[in-house]
Amino acid sequence: MQKVFDELTTVFRKHGGILTEAQYREVAMKHTTLLEESDTIFILLQASGYPIEQDGEGCYMLKTFFTPYQEQRYCVIDIETNGSKPGTSQVIEIGAVMVEKGEVIDRMETFVECAFLPEYITKITGIEPTDLIDAPTRRSALTQLRQFMGDAVFVAHNANFDYGFLTASFERFGLGGIGNPKLCTIDLAKRTFESERYGLAYLIDSLEIKTATHHRAYSDAVCAAKVMEKSFENLPEYVKTTDDLLQFSVSSRKQRSRKTKGRFEEEA
Repeated sequence: MQKVFDELTTVFRKHGGILTEAQYREVAMKHTTLLEESDTIFILLQASGYPIEQDGEGCYMLKTFFTPYQEQRYCVIDIETNGSKPGTSQVIEIGAVMVEKGEVIDRMETFVECAFLPEYITKITGIEPTDLIDAPTRRSALTQLRQFMGDAVFVAHNANFDYGFLTASFERFGLGGIGNPKLCTIDLAKRTFESERYGLAYLIDSLEIKTATHHRAYSDAVCAAKVMEKSFENLPEYVKTTDDLLQFSVSSRKQRSRKTKGRFEEEA
């Protein structure tokens, strides 16, 4: 499904955030099988968290293209795992906060059942094997997270790790891929404020973020949300929508300079 997410987003951006029935089907039909139709793809897209909807005239809209970034829902996530590779490891703790209009409107925190916890993981996280014995199963915890996320923007510090690990975990348990747009707070921080380093532990200290315990999922998710909040204070004026924000977070210096120059020329 990742190819569908990426291609649809590219086409949506090319057409101003709205696709006709024909334009949508042209993309969807490339990824259908004998068991799927374009309408089925639409259902799967929504179930995966991809922010697509139909308007009253049969057109398809990319919601993030029209939502002001200040009004967007952001699901800030952190996971702890018992190893670095999803093929041989698993999630052992999930922490997430749902942020909207600068406020935390919901939260999720759970251990995940696990039969094997290396000692070095316990030393890093403080999580003990006994914490995981009666915890929810992987399927249960991941299903809870999938429902919690909805179609909010997926936010994490070093998001590629959390996004990739959770995508593999979701697919393993038949929950499909993650279609939620991805925002990395490291990428965003590097483009909005100067710091000697951008690791979460360093930013917690330098930004004087009050936290309970580093390397625990919920605490780190809260801290990543604070980093995002700090970045929002320094966004350029041309970042207005969520899609603007997502593109800005991965933009090159040259692209940002061109955007800023274009804005000044419009005002002149």
